[in-house]
Amino acid sequence: MGPTGMDGLELRQGYRPGLIGALTRLHAEYYHHAWGFDHSFEAQVASQLAEFVERFQPGRDVLLSAWRGPELAGALAVDHAAGEPGLRLRWFIVDRPWRGGGLGPALLERAVRLALEPGPARVYLYTFRGLEAAKALYTRAGFYLAKEHALHQWGASIIEQLYETRPPGQP
Repeated sequence: MGPTGMDGLELRQGYRPGLIGALTRLHAEYYHHAWGFDHSFEAQVASQLAEFVERFQPGRDVLLSAWRGPELAGALAVDHAAGEPGLRLRWFIVDRPWRGGGLGPALLERAVRLALEPGPARVYLYTFRGLEAAKALYTRAGFYLAKEHALHQWGASIIEQLYETRPPGQP
C-alpha cells in the first residue's frame, strides 16, 4: 500500500541536489511505460530541465518539488523565459504512489499563484491528448484548450495540445 494524501511530504521551492536527475527519471519512466516514448524524450527533458535550472531566477521562475526523504513524489516548474510570451508551466508530474491524494492540485495551485504574484500574465503549457487526469486539473485551474495538432516525436504519434489561461479581463 502506497502513501496517501500528502502526509510525510516536504514541499520545497527552488533547487535541491538531485532534483534534475530525479525529475528526469520520473518523466522518462512514466512516459516510456505508459506512452512508449523513446530515449529522445528523456534526453530532451534532461537537457531542457538542466538549462532551466542554470538560468533559474527566484521571484521570476518557480520550481516546486515534493519529497519524502530522498524520494521525489512530484514536481512542477513555471518558466518565465521559455520562448513565448507569458509563463510556461513545465515538467509537471506526480509519482504513481502519490496520485489521487491532492499533491497534483496543490502543486499546480501553488505554482500558478507564485508565478502570478508580480501581476497578471498568460500562463500556458504543452501536453498531449490522452492525459485525462492532467486535463481535468488544468481545466479546474482555469486553463482552456487553445489549439492542438498531430505530430510524431519521441518515437510516438501524439496530438500535441496547447492549454493556456485567459488573458486578464477576458471571460
